[in-house]
Amino acid sequence: MNELSLAGKVVLITGAAGGIGAAAAHLFAKKGASVVVADFLEEQGQAVLNELASRRGEKGGKHSFFQVNVADSTSVQQMVRQVLEEYGKIDVLVNNAGITRDAMFRKMTEEAWHEVIDVNLNGVFYCAKAVIPKMIEQGNGVIINTSSIVGVHGNIGQTNYAATKSAVIGMTKTWAKELGPKGIRVNAVAPGFIATNMVEKMPEKVIDQLKEKIPLRRLGLPEDIGRAYVFLASEEASYINGTTLEVNGGLSL
Repeated sequence: MNELSLAGKVVLITGAAGGIGAAAAHLFAKKGASVVVADFLEEQGQAVLNELASRRGEKGGKHSFFQVNVADSTSVQQMVRQVLEEYGKIDVLVNNAGITRDAMFRKMTEEAWHEVIDVNLNGVFYCAKAVIPKMIEQGNGVIINTSSIVGVHGNIGQTNYAATKSAVIGMTKTWAKELGPKGIRVNAVAPGFIATNMVEKMPEKVIDQLKEKIPLRRLGLPEDIGRAYVFLASEEASYINGTTLEVNGGLSL
C-alpha cells in the first residue's frame, strides 16, 4: 500500500477557501482523505467544496465546508463539534488560516497588532485546543501549524506577522513534547514567498527582486506548501515531531 495514501483519514484545514489552504485541500483529497474545508469566507469555501465534490469519484473521500472564525474560541469549538458529529474523528488538523496587516513598527496601530495576533496566534491555539481531546482519545493524530520564513528571520514592516509566526514555532515545539507521548505528532511548515493573492499584491519590481534572491529563481506555488502538509500528515513522516520544515526555495540560505 502506498504509505502516502491518506484513505480513511479526516483532515481539517483552516483558511481553506483559497490560496495554500485550497491547494492543500485538493492534494489531501487526491490522497483519499476526507477533507473539511474550514474558513470564515462562506462563498469561497463552498466553491472549494464544490470543486472537491466534483472530483470525489477519484478517491472516494467525503468532503464538507464549515464556516468558522478562528479568532473566536466559541466559533472554533462549535465547528469542531459539528465535524466530530459528522465524521466521528479528526486525524489531521492543518492550522493554515492567517492574515497580514503590514506597517512599519512606528506606524503600526494597536488594532492591526491585535487583528493579526487574534487570527494567526490565538486561532492556532483555539483550533488545536479544540481537537486534541478527541486525538488523545483516539491515541493518534497530526497537527500541522503554518509558520513563515518571516517567523524564522523577521521582515521589515511585519512586526505583528513575524511575532505570530515565530510564536507558532515555539508552540509547535512545546506541543510536540507534551502530546508526543499521547501519539500526536506536531510540526510546523514555514513557507517562503508563495504566489498567492497576499504576495501578488506586492509591486512587480519587488517580486522580481525577491526572485533574484531565491536560488530557484521563482516564487513558491501553493501546491509546494500543500505537498509539505501532505507529507507531514502521512506515515512517511511518522518519526518527525517538533520540527519546522522550511519550504522557501533556498531563500534562507
